[in-house]
Amino acid sequence: MGNGSEMHSASPLREPNCPLPIAHCPLPPTPPCYPSRMSKSTCEHRRQASEGESSRRVACAVLTVSDTRTPETDKGGDLVARLLEEAGHEVVERAIVPDESARIGAWIDERLANPGVRAILTTGGTGIAKRDTTIDVVRARLATELEGFGELFRMLSWEEVGAAAMLSRAVAGLATHDTGGDTFIFAMPGSVNAVETAMTKLIAPEIGHLVWERVR
Repeated sequence: MGNGSEMHSASPLREPNCPLPIAHCPLPPTPPCYPSRMSKSTCEHRRQASEGESSRRVACAVLTVSDTRTPETDKGGDLVARLLEEAGHEVVERAIVPDESARIGAWIDERLANPGVRAILTTGGTGIAKRDTTIDVVRARLATELEGFGELFRMLSWEEVGAAAMLSRAVAGLATHDTGGDTFIFAMPGSVNAVETAMTKLIAPEIGHLVWERVR
């Protein structure tokens, strides 16, 4: 049996029943391609999402929660923005606010009032320190929580940092607003390594599919 890269080159599909060519597959290209990795229906949904104009390019607002970072030192926010744009999405706004719940909430509420923003991504304030209030602010605005995001993020973090992964309260979900629409919110830790894990393994591969599920 050949290695993973040979498996990719030998066939235009990830698995015999998968309708999606490798070139258009939203999954990270990590060989080997396990047949059980996703169902045919999930794959078909992702294909349809990738073809939908409304979800192909998601308008995102990025917020860094920090008492010390500046536009020049905001490496986490820079990484979020870069990975979104590399995935074909649009960063319509970026900001930095201090670890103050009122300031965080006001910024998020303004973006929720804008129907043009389909996703809000925050970094920082997700731990258990006294000034870590981002999660409390975000959860208060979620109508539907995506429990799997936090579970998967902590599972991935366990592989990198061990038991310290339990300190992260990273969360994601769907917030509804007065305009009748809804907006996804993803709250990530502030470290660059954590941002990279959340973005490359969870958010960037799936955000278009998530938005498509709400507009189809």
